[in-house]
Amino acid sequence: MLRDPKLLVLLAAGSLTTMAGGVIAPILPEMIQQLNLDPALAGNLVSLHCLTIALFSPPLGLLADRVGHLRVLVPSLILYALFGVAGALVQGLVPLLVLRGLLGAASGGIAAASLGLLGNMYEGEARSQALGYATSSLTITGIAFPILGGWVGSTHWQWAFYLYGVGLPLALLAASTLRSVQPHNTKSMAKDSGSKLRSVLGHTYTLRLLLTLGLTSVAMYAVVIYAPLYLKTTIQADAITNGIVLASRAIGAAVISAFGAKWLAKKMGAPQATAVGFGLMALTLTTIPVLNQLPLILLTAVWFGVGFGLVLPALYSALANLAPRDLKSSVLAAGTGAGFLGQFLSPVLLGPVLGYGGLEGVFYGAGLIALGAGLLLFAPQR
Repeated sequence: MLRDPKLLVLLAAGSLTTMAGGVIAPILPEMIQQLNLDPALAGNLVSLHCLTIALFSPPLGLLADRVGHLRVLVPSLILYALFGVAGALVQGLVPLLVLRGLLGAASGGIAAASLGLLGNMYEGEARSQALGYATSSLTITGIAFPILGGWVGSTHWQWAFYLYGVGLPLALLAASTLRSVQPHNTKSMAKDSGSKLRSVLGHTYTLRLLLTLGLTSVAMYAVVIYAPLYLKTTIQADAITNGIVLASRAIGAAVISAFGAKWLAKKMGAPQATAVGFGLMALTLTTIPVLNQLPLILLTAVWFGVGFGLVLPALYSALANLAPRDLKSSVLAAGTGAGFLGQFLSPVLLGPVLGYGGLEGVFYGAGLIALGAGLLLFAPQR
């Protein structure tokens, strides 16, 4: 499958959603200093795109199903490049926030269209494998892009924004490579798509899957936000050490998503493998507060990534199985929206816990959220 240029283009395009926040995070201190920004408000520059991705992914997924995936993917890639690069040319916080929001909206179109194309290209186990590759690419680029952004922006913070320009060549590649994947009967598909979409999204199990995706993202993003703070407090970790720990998490997720999830699902069954993933996430989150040695912390980070890598492809595959072929973009985009909304809400929900219970309380709370997500998914239903 990895020899298929169509899949490679889709994986590259989909990874731009992690680039949206990953590139700007390491240069934020320099931006605050040089632009004289309020640190409390400037933090929204890193997280605002998650909200607009969550808001725009579902309607753009519906649009992709109606007018064609490429007609959404290619313009979204172009707008992604334009809005991203434009961030280097403005100075005030308000215009930067507007551009970040627009960048998230374009990212929502990329995520919706690319997931829809993946869902239409493969069926059954092949689809699960393709979604596993997508999860792997997202986790790997989630570490690679911050490193790249910090390196490019080390000379001047504006340079990092020019990395968003990669959306333009990807738009050309998508237009030339993915044309054969485009369905030709989108007009006939759209006649009753509204009622069918309401039926699918209104289904109890679909709603449970979307809520589970959101809660899983809340727990996952707790590690991204609060683990560096905990490591700084306990072992005086520097930026490089924090990067290594986060990279270990991503490596665990990438490896299991690409190569182990399918095998484990065959051996244990898909529900059991997913339950193991939730258990690993909850266990490792609640273990973090009692660790103060770097080797054990790294091992825990790897196993947390393994758990997340088992859960995420299974949830998206379950959503894809619920959706009719002509509505896969819409349904999977709803899953994307739920995931990014969970990321945006993670500090909102866990921030008050930090004030009452400290960093230890945050990880215990995130562990309970992961456990609750698993129980929600596997609760008995009619």
